[in-house]
Amino acid sequence: MRISRSRSVLLAGAVAVTLSATALPAAFAAPSSTAVISEVYGGGGNSGATLTRDFVELANSGSAAYDLSGFSVQYLPGAPSAGSLWQVSALTGSVAPGGRYLVAQAAGTGGTVALPAPDATGTVAMSAASGSIALVSGTTPLTCKTAADCAADTRVVDLVGYGSAVVREGSGPATGASATASVARAASLADTDDNATDLSAAPPTPVNAAGETPGGGTDPGDPGNPTEPGTVRVHDIQGTTRVSPLDGKAVTGVPGIVTAVRTTGSKGFWIQDTAPDADPRTGEGVFVYTGSTAPAVAVGDSVLVSGTVDEYYPSATTQSITEITAPRTTVLSSGNALPAPVVLDAAAVPAAYVPSAGGASIDALPLEPSVYALDLYESLEGTRVQIADTRVTGATTAYDEIWVTVEPKQNPTRRGGTLYSSYTDQNTGRIKVMSLDTTRPFPVGNVGDVLSGTTTGVIDYASFGGYNLQATELGTLKDNGLRREVTRRQKGGELAVATYNVENLDALDEQAKFDTLAEGVAVNLSSPDIVSLEEIQDDNGAVSDGTVGSEATLKRFTDAIVAAGGPRYAWRYVAPQDGQDGGEPGGNIRNVFLFNPHRVSFVDRAGGDAATAVAAVPTRKGVTLSVSPGRIAPASAAWDDSRKPLVGEFRFHGKPVFVIGNHFASKGGDQPLHGRYQEPSRSSETKRVQQAAEVNTFVKSLLAADKSARVVTLGDLNDFAFSPTMSALTAGKALKPLITTLPANEQYSYVYEGNSQTLDHILTSPGIRRFDYDVVHINAEFADQASDHDPQIVRIKADGRR
Repeated sequence: MRISRSRSVLLAGAVAVTLSATALPAAFAAPSSTAVISEVYGGGGNSGATLTRDFVELANSGSAAYDLSGFSVQYLPGAPSAGSLWQVSALTGSVAPGGRYLVAQAAGTGGTVALPAPDATGTVAMSAASGSIALVSGTTPLTCKTAADCAADTRVVDLVGYGSAVVREGSGPATGASATASVARAASLADTDDNATDLSAAPPTPVNAAGETPGGGTDPGDPGNPTEPGTVRVHDIQGTTRVSPLDGKAVTGVPGIVTAVRTTGSKGFWIQDTAPDADPRTGEGVFVYTGSTAPAVAVGDSVLVSGTVDEYYPSATTQSITEITAPRTTVLSSGNALPAPVVLDAAAVPAAYVPSAGGASIDALPLEPSVYALDLYESLEGTRVQIADTRVTGATTAYDEIWVTVEPKQNPTRRGGTLYSSYTDQNTGRIKVMSLDTTRPFPVGNVGDVLSGTTTGVIDYASFGGYNLQATELGTLKDNGLRREVTRRQKGGELAVATYNVENLDALDEQAKFDTLAEGVAVNLSSPDIVSLEEIQDDNGAVSDGTVGSEATLKRFTDAIVAAGGPRYAWRYVAPQDGQDGGEPGGNIRNVFLFNPHRVSFVDRAGGDAATAVAAVPTRKGVTLSVSPGRIAPASAAWDDSRKPLVGEFRFHGKPVFVIGNHFASKGGDQPLHGRYQEPSRSSETKRVQQAAEVNTFVKSLLAADKSARVVTLGDLNDFAFSPTMSALTAGKALKPLITTLPANEQYSYVYEGNSQTLDHILTSPGIRRFDYDVVHINAEFADQASDHDPQIVRIKADGRR
């Protein structure tokens, strides 16, 4: 079993983010006098390499054994992009005093010499030229992407950056790593916390805990290149569950026809047996992984493949992809007819989504492809399939992906999407379409368009989105003319309050982003009186230099709104403490109120800083705020490393209105809907429920002082209308969620993996009895979007009467 091998295909098309390569602080977890990373080699199996696998060697210069139970080594690319993740290889056992400990990583297709028996085995395909390796106390992936941030993580025991690595110890990374050279410490194992000084290039010399070094000869798992089929067929490899019964075993001469070839990113090809068995559970297709080497086969080749069967897990919570790795391929003939594709349509896909294992892994459950949609897709993994005239449910992404449904009547939204309405009502017909054809542009489609004609390809699996169709023949996109909505302008006696997540806006962003977002406010939202913004960053964005103000960002944004025909908005916010509100490192994300001073006034009450809690103050005339703007319970653990709610007191037609802008904790860390654990755990929910309870408590304090107080709570709550978060927020009927007042097929503001869903909300207190609410669809359904969220607006009658 392999977990989290780095695969560039998952990041294909991603925009690279250049990170600062500043030197580490002098104290990087303090130089180690015991366990250190003694050697790093990422050239295993590359062209020109002798060794077949990458490796990391640890050493112990101490006088006692160093226990590695619960530890890990973790890898990050040398120049990490925004989507790069630390990849984890768990460790067990210990390093003897003066001893070594060998961690084998991914194998390539080259080399002839095997490593000595490893003490731990990972799956990471390390770069030969550049990367970062950390020895970590724990197995939770690191999140740091800069040297300074990693230095601040106390779990890091030792770290080696080599090549041009951004994350490294000291003045520079170790240099000279290549397909034929590792970077290694001197025999003294000296650690000065300066990689450039402590490690140097040399021929790789891996040593395991038993003191063994590489033996000569070829890898004993090398099956050679037979010319006759062996005894194992593809359906024997795939088996009747999600995990191959031959996982980890060598196979020889597996026959099949090459049905598709991937020449970019994670390279390889698919084969399919033309003599299937009678069991619908056992798939007839399989992926042959060639790593960084382009496949030397063509579609239509009849081949025999020898290698090692492996279950590749893109992450610890996803399902796996059954593969043949380190392959040796014999081409018997070319130009052969391909197996007929399996037709995927509404009649073929079961109504149920996935079996339950009570939260445990479904890996060992026998597949039931006639009962569960995910079992059907798993049984077709690596197999040619065909879809026809499919409705687009998720717009084309920056990675050239588009979501469609093969069940056109399944939970359609008013504008052509597919509604996600409960944890138990999954949309089984959704599938992501990608293209293996690099010679033609990928079609750009919006929700409600149709991928017309037939699309043919093979079923694959990825960490983002799960099962997908890697198309060899792509249908034609039919534009169904989806248009961005424009809401009506508020009347004189209506207070218009909106929420808009503007996706990490800061003063360094391009003017085009400001202009598009501004048009959304001025035109599509028709210039609300109050706009509660989420994801405003400090003025220099993701730069960690102590800046917390957002004046330049808000000046550019409000100028752009004026240029788009909107009013001259004023703004209020509470600047966060540096680095305390989560979000993008260095960005100091916060909530902000914009308001039109010609229509509504803001009641300023001094003292509302980052650490001061706002309170309800009863008066003879109702309730006021102790500070305005202010923050709700900023010292509460509910808001640790998270955005704090912004509270403001406004007056409209002489009457107070209290607005609470929110941005609850993200859903990051939740297990995927398509993952190996069913039902999936929603671990991030705990934090949001705590946050919702804090807001609910504050709203109740306002209502306790004045039961008719008009309160608008709104923002990106990162959860659904049917979630425990919403139950905690509305407890005691303190607030009414307005999304539920819309027709069911309009209850969404966000599209994720082809599901139209609601993460953004507006809620109102009982004192607001007459309102008009609208979700304004201008982003989430479109390939060209200024934000991935749609804004919302509520118009409230000033007199409050029905």
